[in-house]
Amino acid sequence: MFSPSITTRLAATIILVLLGGGIVVILAALAYGRQASDEAYDKLLAGAAFEISRAIAVADGKPYVDLPVAAFEILALAPDDRVFYRVMAEDGTTLTGYAALPAPTGTGRTVEFYDGEIFATPVRLASVIRRMAEPGFSGGVRVIVAQTTEARSALAWTIARNALVLLLVSGCMLVVLAMVAVASSLQPLRRIERILRRRDPVDLTPLEVAAPKEVEAMIGAINHFMSRLARRVDAMQNMLADSTHQLRTPIAALRAQAQLASDETDPAQMRQIVDRIHQRTRGLSRLADQLLSRALVIHRADAIARTPLDLRTIAISASEEIDHDLSDAAMHLRLDLPQEEVRIAGDSLSLVEATKNLVTNAIKYGAAPVTLRVRGTPEPTLQVIDHGPGIPEETWDELGRRFTRGNHSETDGAGLGLAIVRSVADAHGGTLGCSRPQPGTFAVTLSLPPLDGGAR
Repeated sequence: MFSPSITTRLAATIILVLLGGGIVVILAALAYGRQASDEAYDKLLAGAAFEISRAIAVADGKPYVDLPVAAFEILALAPDDRVFYRVMAEDGTTLTGYAALPAPTGTGRTVEFYDGEIFATPVRLASVIRRMAEPGFSGGVRVIVAQTTEARSALAWTIARNALVLLLVSGCMLVVLAMVAVASSLQPLRRIERILRRRDPVDLTPLEVAAPKEVEAMIGAINHFMSRLARRVDAMQNMLADSTHQLRTPIAALRAQAQLASDETDPAQMRQIVDRIHQRTRGLSRLADQLLSRALVIHRADAIARTPLDLRTIAISASEEIDHDLSDAAMHLRLDLPQEEVRIAGDSLSLVEATKNLVTNAIKYGAAPVTLRVRGTPEPTLQVIDHGPGIPEETWDELGRRFTRGNHSETDGAGLGLAIVRSVADAHGGTLGCSRPQPGTFAVTLSLPPLDGGAR
C-alpha cells in the first residue's frame, strides 16, 4: 500500500496552509491597499478642492471662480485618470463645472469624501465648503472635485502583489527549511534502520540507541515486540529440545520391543513384550500430551488477553477434567473452596491445565487423600495437598524446571508437569512454591496476583 513520506506530507500541509493563508493575505492586502490608496489620493482631491475654494471671489454680490491651474496639476500625477469639478451655491445651483457630479449626503462637514458615478464611470469625490461673508453675499459655497479610480485600483493591486510575492518567497523558504528540519529530525529513524539492518537475525536483544523523546515510544514498542518474539523463539527451541530429549528414547524402546515381538515364538514371552509395548505407548501418549500442553501454554501467554476469573471455577473445571485413566484415584480428590469469590485476571484454559497437572502429580506420586484448596487472602492461591513424602526440600529450588522428577526418577514421568505449571505462573505474574502444611503432608502452591494487581 502506497504511503507518502513524512517530508511529502509536511510539504503538502505547509503548501495548503500557505494557499489558505495566501488567500487571506491577498484579501487583507487588497483592503489595505484600497485604504492606503484612498488616503493618498483623497489628500490630493482635498488639496485640489481647497485650491479651488481659495480662488472663489465675490463680484456684484455673486460668487465666481477663477480656476487655478495648480489645482489640476496636483491631480495630473495620475495621468490615466479623468478629473471633474463642480462649484455649487448654497441653494444647490451650479456656478460652474459639471452639474452631473453628485453632491454629498453627509452631515455638512467642511470636508467630505464619498464614492459616486458620472457618465456611468465610478469616481471618488471630495467636497469642501467655504464659508464667505462679503458685502452683498453671505453663505457657503461648495466645491466638489472628482477623479476616476484607475490609479487607486492600480496602487491597491501593486500593494497586494508585493504582499503576495513576499508571501511566496517566505513560503518557499519555509517549505525548504521545514524539509531540511524534517530530514534532520528523521536521522534517528535512519540510524535505527541501519542498526536493525546490520543485526544478526538471531539477535533479539533490546535496541540501545540514543533518540529523541518522540522516537523513544517507537523504540520501546520495537523492544517489546522483540521481547515477545524472543519468547516465541525460545518456546519453539524448547519444544524442539523437549521433543528431541524425550521422544527419542521411548520411540527407540518401542522399536526394540516390536523387533523382539516379531522374533518371539513363546506366547508367554509375547504377552510380556506386548504389555511392555502397551506401557511404553501410554507413557509416550502422556509425554506427547505434556509437550503439546506446554507449547499451548507458552503460546497463549502472549497471544491471549487476560480476563476476570473466579479461581474457584478454575478448581472445579480442573477437577472435572482429570484424565479418565486416573478416575478411580480421582474419587479421593477433595475440593476446599471459600464461600466468597476469588477474583483474578488470567487465561482460563492455561490455569485449568496447570491445575490438572498439579492434581495429576499429587495423585500419581503422592498419597490419598488429595485436596485441591483455593484461598483469596492474603493473596489468591491454588494449592494441592497430598499425604505422600513429596519432593525433597533440597530440590525445591529446581521446582518447575523441565525434566525434573524429584524423587520419582524411577517412574515413567517426563518431568514436564510442573514445568507447565511454572510457565503458567510466570505468564500470570505469579509464583510456584512447595511447603509442608502439617506433618505427613506435602503441598504445591500456585500464587497469583489479585484482579487489581496488574496482571498483564
